Amino acid sequence: MKMYTYKLFFLQAVILFFALPFIGCGQEEKVVQLEESWLSLSLADKGTLILQSADYTVWGCSPVYDDEGKVHVFFSRWPKEGGSWLVNSEIAHAVADHPEGPYKVRGTILSGRGEGYWDANSIHNPSVYRVGEKYVLLYIGNDTSKAEKWRDRAPEANSQRIGMAIADSPYGPWERFDAPMIDVSPDSNDWDEYCVVNPAFIHHPNGQFWIYYRAWDRNHDDRRKTGVAFADKIEGPYVKYDNNPVIDKFEGVNGQTEDPVMFRYRDRFHCVIRDMGNWDWLSSLYLSSEDGLNWSYPQRAKHTGSQYYNIPDDRRCERDQILMEDGIPEYIFSAVSRPGRNCGGVLKINIR
Repeated sequence: MKMYTYKLFFLQAVILFFALPFIGCGQEEKVVQLEESWLSLSLADKGTLILQSADYTVWGCSPVYDDEGKVHVFFSRWPKEGGSWLVNSEIAHAVADHPEGPYKVRGTILSGRGEGYWDANSIHNPSVYRVGEKYVLLYIGNDTSKAEKWRDRAPEANSQRIGMAIADSPYGPWERFDAPMIDVSPDSNDWDEYCVVNPAFIHHPNGQFWIYYRAWDRNHDDRRKTGVAFADKIEGPYVKYDNNPVIDKFEGVNGQTEDPVMFRYRDRFHCVIRDMGNWDWLSSLYLSSEDGLNWSYPQRAKHTGSQYYNIPDDRRCERDQILMEDGIPEYIFSAVSRPGRNCGGVLKINIR
Protein backbone atom coordinates (compact mmCIF):
# COMPACT_ATOMS: atom_id res chain seq x y z
CA MET A 1 0.00 0.00 0.00
CA LYS A 2 2.80 2.40 0.89
CA MET A 3 4.64 1.61 -2.38
CA TYR A 4 1.41 2.32 -4.34
CA THR A 5 1.05 5.69 -2.58
CA TYR A 6 4.63 6.68 -3.46
CA LYS A 7 4.09 5.71 -7.12
CA LEU A 8 0.86 7.67 -7.27
CA PHE A 9 2.50 10.74 -5.72
CA PHE A 10 5.41 10.50 -8.18
CA LEU A 11 3.02 10.22 -11.14
CA GLN A 12 1.06 13.28 -9.98
CA ALA A 13 4.27 15.29 -9.57
CA VAL A 14 5.41 14.40 -13.10
CA ILE A 15 2.04 15.39 -14.59
CA LEU A 16 2.06 18.70 -12.68
CA PHE A 17 5.63 19.49 -13.79
CA PHE A 18 4.79 19.16 -17.48
CA ALA A 19 1.40 20.84 -17.13
CA LEU A 20 2.60 23.99 -15.32
CA PRO A 21 3.79 25.86 -18.44
CA PHE A 22 0.32 25.47 -19.97
CA ILE A 23 -1.79 26.38 -16.96
CA GLY A 24 -3.58 29.65 -17.73
CA CYS A 25 -2.95 29.43 -21.47
CA GLY A 26 -5.90 30.76 -23.42
CA GLN A 27 -7.03 32.89 -20.49
CA GLU A 28 -7.00 36.67 -20.95
CA GLU A 29 -4.54 38.61 -18.81
CA LYS A 30 -6.33 40.53 -16.09
CA VAL A 31 -6.23 44.30 -16.59
CA VAL A 32 -6.99 46.80 -13.85
CA GLN A 33 -10.44 48.25 -14.45
CA LEU A 34 -10.42 51.93 -15.42
CA GLU A 35 -13.31 53.80 -13.83
CA GLU A 36 -15.12 56.76 -15.35
CA SER A 37 -14.37 60.16 -13.78
CA TRP A 38 -16.76 63.02 -13.13
CA LEU A 39 -15.10 64.69 -16.12
CA SER A 40 -15.68 61.88 -18.62
CA LEU A 41 -19.29 61.61 -17.47
CA SER A 42 -19.76 65.35 -18.01
CA LEU A 43 -18.55 65.50 -21.62
CA ALA A 44 -20.92 66.26 -24.47
CA ASP A 45 -21.73 63.44 -26.86
CA LYS A 46 -20.21 65.25 -29.85
CA GLY A 47 -17.57 67.92 -30.37
CA THR A 48 -16.83 70.55 -33.01
CA LEU A 49 -13.81 70.59 -35.32
CA ILE A 50 -11.99 73.92 -35.66
CA LEU A 51 -8.97 75.45 -37.41
CA GLN A 52 -9.11 73.21 -40.46
CA SER A 53 -6.57 74.39 -43.03
CA ALA A 54 -5.68 73.42 -46.57
CA ASP A 55 -2.15 74.78 -46.21
CA TYR A 56 -1.07 73.82 -42.69
CA THR A 57 -1.03 70.86 -40.38
CA VAL A 58 -2.54 71.99 -37.07
CA TRP A 59 -1.62 70.23 -33.83
CA GLY A 60 -2.59 71.42 -30.39
CA CYS A 61 -4.75 74.43 -29.54
CA SER A 62 -4.84 76.24 -26.21
CA PRO A 63 -7.73 78.63 -25.35
CA VAL A 64 -8.23 81.63 -23.07
CA TYR A 65 -10.96 84.26 -22.61
CA ASP A 66 -10.29 87.99 -22.78
CA ASP A 67 -12.13 90.73 -20.87
CA GLU A 68 -14.71 91.07 -23.64
CA GLY A 69 -15.62 87.38 -23.62
CA LYS A 70 -13.87 86.55 -26.87
CA VAL A 71 -12.02 83.25 -27.10
CA HIS A 72 -8.37 83.34 -28.15
CA VAL A 73 -6.78 80.10 -29.32
CA PHE A 74 -3.04 79.64 -29.73
CA PHE A 75 -2.12 76.65 -31.85
CA SER A 76 0.83 74.89 -33.46
CA ARG A 77 1.04 74.65 -37.23
CA TRP A 78 3.57 73.85 -39.93
CA PRO A 79 3.36 73.76 -43.75
CA LYS A 80 1.75 70.66 -45.18
CA GLU A 81 4.45 70.54 -47.82
CA GLY A 82 7.96 70.33 -46.38
CA GLY A 83 6.97 70.71 -42.75
CA SER A 84 7.48 68.88 -39.46
CA TRP A 85 6.62 69.57 -35.83
CA LEU A 86 10.27 68.96 -34.95
CA VAL A 87 11.75 71.21 -37.62
CA ASN A 88 9.61 74.25 -38.48
CA SER A 89 6.48 74.41 -36.36
CA GLU A 90 5.20 77.86 -35.34
CA ILE A 91 2.49 79.17 -33.01
CA ALA A 92 -0.44 81.03 -34.53
CA HIS A 93 -3.37 82.97 -33.05
CA ALA A 94 -7.09 82.74 -33.80
CA VAL A 95 -10.11 84.53 -32.29
CA ALA A 96 -13.81 83.70 -32.03
CA ASP A 97 -16.92 84.98 -30.27
CA HIS A 98 -17.74 81.47 -29.05
CA PRO A 99 -15.55 78.51 -28.03
CA GLU A 100 -16.92 76.41 -30.89
CA GLY A 101 -16.13 79.11 -33.45
CA PRO A 102 -16.04 80.10 -36.20
CA TYR A 103 -12.43 81.27 -35.74
CA LYS A 104 -10.56 83.96 -37.60
CA VAL A 105 -6.85 83.22 -37.86
CA ARG A 106 -4.86 86.37 -37.20
CA GLY A 107 -1.43 84.97 -38.06
CA THR A 108 1.82 83.76 -36.54
CA ILE A 109 2.88 85.09 -33.13
CA LEU A 110 5.97 82.96 -32.41
CA SER A 111 8.39 81.21 -34.74
CA GLY A 112 11.99 80.06 -34.55
CA ARG A 113 14.37 82.93 -33.75
CA GLY A 114 17.21 81.59 -35.85
CA GLU A 115 20.83 80.72 -35.30
CA GLY A 116 22.25 81.40 -31.86
CA TYR A 117 19.02 81.00 -29.91
CA TRP A 118 17.90 78.00 -27.88
CA ASP A 119 14.55 78.18 -29.72
CA ALA A 120 16.11 78.66 -33.15
CA ASN A 121 13.84 76.42 -35.21
CA SER A 122 10.63 74.70 -34.17
CA ILE A 123 8.12 76.34 -31.77
CA HIS A 124 5.47 73.95 -30.48
CA ASN A 125 3.20 72.84 -27.58
CA PRO A 126 1.45 76.19 -26.81
CA SER A 127 -0.30 76.43 -23.45
CA VAL A 128 -1.85 79.81 -22.55
CA TYR A 129 -3.08 81.20 -19.20
CA ARG A 130 -4.54 84.38 -17.76
CA VAL A 131 -2.62 85.41 -14.63
CA GLY A 132 -3.94 88.62 -13.15
CA GLU A 133 -3.61 91.28 -15.85
CA LYS A 134 -1.08 89.26 -17.83
CA TYR A 135 -1.34 86.53 -20.44
CA VAL A 136 1.27 83.79 -20.09
CA LEU A 137 2.11 81.51 -23.00
CA LEU A 138 4.29 78.46 -22.43
CA TYR A 139 5.83 76.68 -25.41
CA ILE A 140 8.70 74.41 -26.42
CA GLY A 141 11.49 75.28 -28.81
CA ASN A 142 14.54 73.55 -30.20
CA ASP A 143 17.78 74.04 -32.11
CA THR A 144 18.00 71.48 -34.91
CA SER A 145 21.74 72.08 -35.35
CA LYS A 146 22.16 70.06 -32.15
CA ALA A 147 20.12 67.08 -33.38
CA GLU A 148 21.50 63.64 -32.51
CA LYS A 149 21.63 62.24 -36.03
CA TRP A 150 22.50 58.75 -34.84
CA ARG A 151 19.03 58.32 -33.28
CA ASP A 152 16.36 56.70 -35.42
CA ARG A 153 13.44 58.34 -33.61
CA ALA A 154 12.99 62.08 -33.28
CA PRO A 155 16.68 63.08 -33.52
CA GLU A 156 15.77 66.78 -33.08
CA ALA A 157 14.01 66.16 -29.75
CA ASN A 158 17.19 66.30 -27.68
CA SER A 159 17.37 70.12 -27.79
CA GLN A 160 13.72 70.74 -26.83
CA ARG A 161 13.31 73.11 -23.88
CA ILE A 162 10.40 75.04 -22.36
CA GLY A 163 10.04 78.76 -22.93
CA MET A 164 7.65 81.49 -21.87
CA ALA A 165 6.18 84.57 -23.55
CA ILE A 166 4.20 87.25 -21.67
CA ALA A 167 1.80 89.91 -22.96
CA ASP A 168 -0.63 92.48 -21.55
CA SER A 169 -3.15 91.49 -24.21
CA PRO A 170 -3.85 88.25 -26.11
CA TYR A 171 -3.30 90.32 -29.26
CA GLY A 172 0.31 90.88 -28.15
CA PRO A 173 2.99 91.98 -28.45
CA TRP A 174 4.54 88.91 -26.83
CA GLU A 175 7.81 89.20 -24.96
CA ARG A 176 9.85 86.03 -24.65
CA PHE A 177 13.05 85.37 -22.78
CA ASP A 178 16.56 84.59 -23.97
CA ALA A 179 16.86 81.47 -21.82
CA PRO A 180 14.43 78.58 -21.27
CA MET A 181 12.11 78.67 -18.27
CA ILE A 182 12.65 74.94 -17.76
CA ASP A 183 15.93 73.43 -18.94
CA VAL A 184 17.28 69.89 -18.84
CA SER A 185 19.28 68.69 -15.88
CA PRO A 186 23.05 69.11 -16.22
CA ASP A 187 23.46 65.69 -14.59
CA SER A 188 23.54 62.95 -17.23
CA ASN A 189 22.17 60.47 -14.67
CA ASP A 190 18.95 62.43 -14.08
CA TRP A 191 15.58 61.41 -15.52
CA ASP A 192 15.13 64.82 -17.21
CA GLU A 193 18.57 65.37 -18.72
CA TYR A 194 17.52 64.63 -22.33
CA CYS A 195 14.60 66.95 -23.13
CA VAL A 196 11.77 68.82 -21.38
CA VAL A 197 8.41 69.41 -23.13
CA ASN A 198 4.59 69.51 -22.68
CA PRO A 199 4.43 72.45 -20.23
CA ALA A 200 1.41 73.05 -17.99
CA PHE A 201 0.93 75.92 -15.55
CA ILE A 202 -0.74 76.46 -12.17
CA HIS A 203 -0.97 79.64 -10.10
CA HIS A 204 -0.82 77.95 -6.72
CA PRO A 205 -3.07 79.14 -3.85
CA ASN A 206 0.09 79.83 -1.83
CA GLY A 207 1.06 82.50 -4.39
CA GLN A 208 3.73 80.47 -6.18
CA PHE A 209 3.81 79.71 -9.88
CA TRP A 210 4.19 76.06 -10.86
CA ILE A 211 5.23 74.66 -14.23
CA TYR A 212 4.68 70.96 -14.84
CA TYR A 213 6.71 69.37 -17.60
CA ARG A 214 7.21 66.04 -19.29
CA ALA A 215 10.67 64.57 -19.77
CA TRP A 216 11.79 61.59 -21.84
CA ASP A 217 14.15 59.38 -19.87
CA ARG A 218 15.83 58.00 -23.00
CA ASN A 219 19.12 57.10 -21.32
CA HIS A 220 17.59 54.88 -18.64
CA ASP A 221 14.18 53.23 -18.99
CA ASP A 222 13.00 55.20 -22.08
CA ARG A 223 9.84 56.30 -20.23
CA ARG A 224 7.93 59.58 -20.39
CA LYS A 225 7.47 61.10 -16.93
CA THR A 226 6.05 64.31 -15.47
CA GLY A 227 7.80 66.65 -13.04
CA VAL A 228 7.16 70.10 -11.61
CA ALA A 229 9.14 73.25 -10.82
CA PHE A 230 8.27 76.24 -8.58
CA ALA A 231 8.88 79.99 -8.70
CA ASP A 232 7.91 83.04 -6.66
CA LYS A 233 7.61 85.18 -9.80
CA ILE A 234 5.98 84.34 -13.12
CA GLU A 235 9.25 84.87 -14.98
CA GLY A 236 11.16 82.62 -12.58
CA PRO A 237 13.65 81.36 -11.70
CA TYR A 238 11.91 77.97 -11.50
CA VAL A 239 13.34 75.41 -9.09
CA LYS A 240 12.62 71.74 -9.74
CA TYR A 241 10.92 69.65 -7.07
CA ASP A 242 13.35 67.38 -5.23
CA ASN A 243 11.06 64.35 -5.47
CA ASN A 244 10.39 64.50 -9.22
CA PRO A 245 8.90 62.85 -11.18
CA VAL A 246 5.41 63.27 -9.69
CA ILE A 247 3.64 61.19 -12.36
CA ASP A 248 5.18 57.99 -13.69
CA LYS A 249 4.02 54.38 -13.32
CA PHE A 250 0.61 53.23 -12.12
CA GLU A 251 0.11 50.01 -10.20
CA GLY A 252 -1.13 47.10 -12.29
CA VAL A 253 -0.31 48.58 -15.71
CA ASN A 254 2.91 49.27 -17.56
CA GLY A 255 2.31 52.15 -19.96
CA GLN A 256 3.39 55.78 -19.96
CA THR A 257 1.78 59.23 -20.10
CA GLU A 258 2.42 62.60 -21.75
CA ASP A 259 0.80 65.98 -22.46
CA PRO A 260 -0.40 66.85 -18.95
CA VAL A 261 -2.75 69.79 -18.40
CA MET A 262 -3.49 70.91 -14.84
CA PHE A 263 -6.25 73.08 -13.41
CA ARG A 264 -7.72 74.08 -10.05
CA TYR A 265 -11.39 73.39 -9.39
CA ARG A 266 -13.30 73.07 -6.11
CA ASP A 267 -10.12 73.44 -4.05
CA ARG A 268 -8.37 70.51 -5.71
CA PHE A 269 -5.76 70.02 -8.39
CA HIS A 270 -6.91 68.17 -11.49
CA CYS A 271 -4.89 66.63 -14.30
CA VAL A 272 -5.85 65.40 -17.76
CA ILE A 273 -3.05 63.46 -19.42
CA ARG A 274 -2.65 61.27 -22.50
CA ASP A 275 -2.60 57.50 -22.01
CA MET A 276 0.33 55.81 -23.71
CA GLY A 277 -0.30 52.11 -23.38
CA ASN A 278 -1.66 51.76 -19.84
CA TRP A 279 -5.17 51.02 -21.07
CA ASP A 280 -4.85 52.20 -24.68
CA TRP A 281 -3.00 54.77 -26.81
CA LEU A 282 -5.89 56.94 -27.94
CA SER A 283 -7.67 58.27 -24.86
CA SER A 284 -6.97 60.53 -21.87
CA LEU A 285 -6.63 59.82 -18.17
CA TYR A 286 -7.84 61.86 -15.20
CA LEU A 287 -5.95 62.29 -11.91
CA SER A 288 -6.65 64.49 -8.89
CA SER A 289 -4.59 65.75 -5.97
CA GLU A 290 -4.92 67.76 -2.79
CA ASP A 291 -1.44 69.27 -3.03
CA GLY A 292 -0.48 69.04 -6.73
CA LEU A 293 2.34 66.62 -5.92
CA ASN A 294 0.73 63.36 -4.85
CA TRP A 295 -1.71 62.22 -7.51
CA SER A 296 -4.58 59.75 -7.40
CA TYR A 297 -4.88 56.53 -9.36
CA PRO A 298 -6.14 57.28 -12.88
CA GLN A 299 -9.72 57.32 -14.02
CA ARG A 300 -11.01 57.95 -17.53
CA ALA A 301 -10.94 61.61 -18.58
CA LYS A 302 -11.89 61.29 -22.24
CA HIS A 303 -12.54 58.32 -24.51
CA THR A 304 -11.01 57.85 -27.95
CA GLY A 305 -11.57 60.69 -30.39
CA SER A 306 -13.90 58.74 -32.68
CA GLN A 307 -16.51 58.80 -29.91
CA TYR A 308 -16.77 62.60 -30.17
CA TYR A 309 -15.59 63.46 -33.70
CA ASN A 310 -16.15 62.02 -37.16
CA ILE A 311 -12.72 60.42 -37.45
CA PRO A 312 -11.54 56.79 -37.87
CA ASP A 313 -11.28 54.67 -34.71
CA ASP A 314 -7.47 54.53 -34.89
CA ARG A 315 -6.95 58.32 -35.07
CA ARG A 316 -5.45 60.28 -32.19
CA CYS A 317 -7.19 63.02 -30.21
CA GLU A 318 -4.77 64.43 -27.64
CA ARG A 319 -2.88 67.51 -26.32
CA ASP A 320 -5.97 68.33 -24.24
CA GLN A 321 -6.28 71.89 -22.93
CA ILE A 322 -8.99 73.25 -20.61
CA LEU A 323 -10.93 76.47 -21.18
CA MET A 324 -11.85 77.88 -17.78
CA GLU A 325 -14.55 80.48 -17.07
CA ASP A 326 -15.03 81.91 -13.58
CA GLY A 327 -13.02 79.03 -12.11
CA ILE A 328 -15.11 76.35 -13.82
CA PRO A 329 -13.82 74.00 -16.57
CA GLU A 330 -16.04 74.71 -19.58
CA TYR A 331 -14.50 73.04 -22.67
CA ILE A 332 -11.73 70.60 -23.63
CA PHE A 333 -9.72 71.69 -26.66
CA SER A 334 -7.70 68.94 -28.37
CA ALA A 335 -5.50 68.15 -31.34
CA VAL A 336 -7.47 65.91 -33.70
CA SER A 337 -5.85 63.62 -36.26
CA ARG A 338 -7.85 63.36 -39.49
CA PRO A 339 -6.86 61.73 -42.79
CA GLY A 340 -4.97 64.40 -44.69
CA ARG A 341 -6.02 67.30 -42.47
CA ASN A 342 -5.19 67.47 -38.75
CA CYS A 343 -7.03 70.22 -36.90
CA GLY A 344 -8.42 71.22 -33.51
CA GLY A 345 -11.44 69.94 -31.63
CA VAL A 346 -13.72 71.52 -29.01
CA LEU A 347 -15.78 69.44 -26.57
CA LYS A 348 -18.24 70.87 -24.05
CA ILE A 349 -17.98 69.98 -20.34
CA ASN A 350 -21.55 69.96 -19.00
CA ILE A 351 -21.22 70.73 -15.30
CA ARG A 352 -22.97 74.10 -15.00
